[in-house]
Amino acid sequence: MKNWAGNFKYASADVVRPESVDELAQVVARSSRVKALGSRHSFNRVGDTDGVHVLLDALPQHIALASERQTVRVTGGVSYGALCRALQKSGLAIHNLASLPHISVAGAVQTGTHGSGVNNASLAGAVEGIDLVRPSGERVSLGRTDGEEFLGSVVGLGALGIVTGLELAVRPSFSMRQRVWENLPWKRALTDFAPLVSSAYSVSLFTDYLGDTISQVWLKALDSEPPVGELFGATAATLPRHPLPGMSGENCTVQMDEPGPWLDRLPHFRHEFTPSNGEELQSEFILPLEQAPAAIEAVRSLGHKLAPLLFVSEIRTGAADEFWLSPFYRQQSVALHFTWKPLQAQVEALLPRLEELLRPFGARPHWGKLFTPGAHDWESLYPRFADFRSLASAHDPQGKFRNGLLDTIFGVPAVSQR
Repeated sequence: MKNWAGNFKYASADVVRPESVDELAQVVARSSRVKALGSRHSFNRVGDTDGVHVLLDALPQHIALASERQTVRVTGGVSYGALCRALQKSGLAIHNLASLPHISVAGAVQTGTHGSGVNNASLAGAVEGIDLVRPSGERVSLGRTDGEEFLGSVVGLGALGIVTGLELAVRPSFSMRQRVWENLPWKRALTDFAPLVSSAYSVSLFTDYLGDTISQVWLKALDSEPPVGELFGATAATLPRHPLPGMSGENCTVQMDEPGPWLDRLPHFRHEFTPSNGEELQSEFILPLEQAPAAIEAVRSLGHKLAPLLFVSEIRTGAADEFWLSPFYRQQSVALHFTWKPLQAQVEALLPRLEELLRPFGARPHWGKLFTPGAHDWESLYPRFADFRSLASAHDPQGKFRNGLLDTIFGVPAVSQR
């Protein structure tokens, strides 16, 4: 069994598809090592195990509105595409979406996945409650009134239990417009970076870090936001665009400032377009927004090395949150995303140099993408890192939910070393 991108094969000794949470709890209780898999849209081994892999697609899929709380409850394997369609039918929405709507809600939340917008929290920012199966098979529910444990569990990398359900904040449905701009001068972009990325509800920049211009800027604006007539020297696209040069825009969400519902504008790609796999690799590094111009200039100095390995790089933003292992923990951030060609050896050889360039800016890697686990001072990057490690050790002293990647990041559990 491989991940979505096909760049590695999972190492599990067995794969099970429980048909109920009770059955899932029994599998967890009797397993010495176990991890859950959702849409498998990760590019590293954060979800791997040498024990039992639990697939959540056979569990009953529920989406239940709680109008009195202005929330929706979803089961662990629900995708954002399914969730968004159900919400829109009820006249509701969530605050933001990632570029693909096909990823699972639980997996995206646990790894700190996000969309864009300086005032938009990551997808975890919508979480009001989380349901977990602990190593013993015990089922627990945590909410915001649970304080510290809740804040430590939402972005949990699967280290605190298997997520079987989430409660998410919702809001009334809203309409948006999307416009693509081209050939934005780098000089203007870096000089006016804050107003540029604040020029719409959600803004994404696409580049290969070469030349004097940024190839595309995607503005996703609320209907209440005034149309942008000029964008720091960029030119408005006259046809729908794809983020990758030479690719047709037909599978992308509707552009040209045509109004439409939030779920058909916030992602980059249409809900009905389901990629069978992704012949690409991804890395992403999140750092304080005020560091963006200097950090981007540093990356541009490596452009001649990056460009041959890149399909494209996307620059996004996000609001601060309080989740201990969120890359957006207590900092409004810029996210430098790299969509690599399927050249893993070359990408992994270049990553240490890229990480070295970004280290002075406090860059936090995205937990579900490619990075060098031993190259980061995790306690410096995450003020609550030691607290999370203690929380994981308290709930999983045997390391049932651990794997090689998590052991490298957190250290091998003391019981496992005996």
